[in-house]
Amino acid sequence: MMFAAVVRSFDCAPKYELMNTPEPSESSEVLVDVLAAGLHNRVRSQANGSHYSSSDELPLIPGIDGVGRLPNGQLAYFVAPDTSLGTFAEKAVIDLRRSVPLPEGVDPVLIAAAMNPAMSSWVALRRRVDFQPGHKVLVLGATGNSGQMAVQIAKLFGASQVIGAGRDQNRLNSLSALGADVIVSLADDPEAAW
Repeated sequence: MMFAAVVRSFDCAPKYELMNTPEPSESSEVLVDVLAAGLHNRVRSQANGSHYSSSDELPLIPGIDGVGRLPNGQLAYFVAPDTSLGTFAEKAVIDLRRSVPLPEGVDPVLIAAAMNPAMSSWVALRRRVDFQPGHKVLVLGATGNSGQMAVQIAKLFGASQVIGAGRDQNRLNSLSALGADVIVSLADDPEAAW
């Protein structure tokens, strides 16, 4: 048995409950101790049943990714299989092919929190556009978590200029340290910014 956050109705918040521990069913699967799981918009919409991939299968343990300790003690970031047994639990079954070993000493909470926002930027720059080193990148919403990651990733991928635009002046002020070359405030009249 294990404890998990369990959704029994999409009208109610998840409850902390005792559930049966899942078991691996394929040779590439292992049971991990979940150390941290990402709480992002995809997980919130999964938990309330509004995500387009929701199967309406209840009970549901929300969560789609996390950091876990493998049976051999190695830490790994993983993306969980698309089932009703998510990552907001003490244990989760993962497919090793959908995991990445992590070095000792990393903070599981920081990795779990950052991976989803970082992947959204990575996908945009590697899969959605023909981005080449030397291109300029404009990040709208650069003051949010995903936007801040996008600024850093664009710079790491070789952008010649990263322009960060957003409304939160305090976060805008911190973008230069993350790699933004130009900062544009959209707090007042957006037309005046251009």
